[in-house]
Amino acid sequence: MTYKPRVDDYVIWTSSYGPVLKGWVYFVDSEYITIEIGVRCKDDENIKDCPIHKKTHCCVLCFPESWHQLEYVKNRRNAEDTYKSQEGRYIDPQ
Repeated sequence: MTYKPRVDDYVIWTSSYGPVLKGWVYFVDSEYITIEIGVRCKDDENIKDCPIHKKTHCCVLCFPESWHQLEYVKNRRNAEDTYKSQEGRYIDPQ
């Protein structure tokens, strides 16, 4: 069975030429996905300059030819989860 990435899936990406990456699928498109591998809080100065975003997200691109290297672990789409999408974020295509 071929894995089809969806937003809010937690995946492990193992490639033959690089390290293992773990993170949340942040954006999905037919041409690529982004995987969020890190988040950190902005300092007060940066929040003042851009108050709509309180955190910095580090994402990597993963193209369809590499999707077979992704291992699905879990998702955070359940009602019990506390994750909230950023206000004003575009809706990702399904």
